[in-house]
Amino acid sequence: MVATEQKITPHLWFDKEAKEAAKLYTSVFKDSKIINTTTLHNTPSGSADIVSFELLGQAFMAINAGPFFKFNPSISFHVKCKSRDEVDSLWKRLSEGGKVLMELGEYPFSERYGWMQDRYGLSWQVIFVGKSEIKQRITPVLMFVGNVCGKTEEAVNFYASVFHKTKVGNIVRYGKGEEPDKEGTVKYTAFTLEGQDFGAMDSARQHNFAFNEAISFIVNCKTQEEIDYYWGKLSADPKAEQCGWLKDRYGLSWQIVPAVMDKMMKDRDQKKIARVTEAFLKMKKFDIAKLKKAYEGR
Repeated sequence: MVATEQKITPHLWFDKEAKEAAKLYTSVFKDSKIINTTTLHNTPSGSADIVSFELLGQAFMAINAGPFFKFNPSISFHVKCKSRDEVDSLWKRLSEGGKVLMELGEYPFSERYGWMQDRYGLSWQVIFVGKSEIKQRITPVLMFVGNVCGKTEEAVNFYASVFHKTKVGNIVRYGKGEEPDKEGTVKYTAFTLEGQDFGAMDSARQHNFAFNEAISFIVNCKTQEEIDYYWGKLSADPKAEQCGWLKDRYGLSWQIVPAVMDKMMKDRDQKKIARVTEAFLKMKKFDIAKLKKAYEGR
């Protein structure tokens, strides 16, 4: 996967560690690099650093925006590895200073697998996939817990109806005797949105977390019509609408963003960036025409 073709980009919210984390991740994964760093001033969080980077050729974005949201395992990143040694190497680097969720070892589904939270709280699942073809190295995995547990299948079908180039894969279901998980709910399923791979699962175990704004998904839109379409389909909580952000009916956060904004944010003219920032901070749904007007100083 080439990052420039990515329609959907994972976005990570840090307190102050975005640049440090991006530096770590790009050193851990091969074929990875920091693309750009921009500082926005006079935001509700004060000065905010935005870092865009690639991991294994896939686009990510991170922001320093204050201690408001914490990462948790409701969204994790599943890293497919071609060798056991690669699993061990990634595990060693990522788990340092972190917390083990599932010990590195042999499981019925893989000879070498482990699940951990890194030093920043971000969750990674590293897995040896043997001779299986790897189309996408890093897959975001959604875990539906609490009041949305049992809704994975419904959610995946909903997302597949909203986005394009979609596919819902086979569903592995919980069986009898796997309580507290209810028989028939989703143990794991893979699905594709805009040609990008995702995973999802239900978990009825006691969890003290849920989806939050710490991890959101940016949808890059070329036109105002696209922005209006995704906003209308996905937004389910008017109180969560702010600066292009929304929450869907399952509590998952999305950012519906004009692709042209990437160019605006990379501009070295601080006055242009300041005008765009001032303009978008007043918006809920982004208005491309108004953003362009601010950028051009009209």
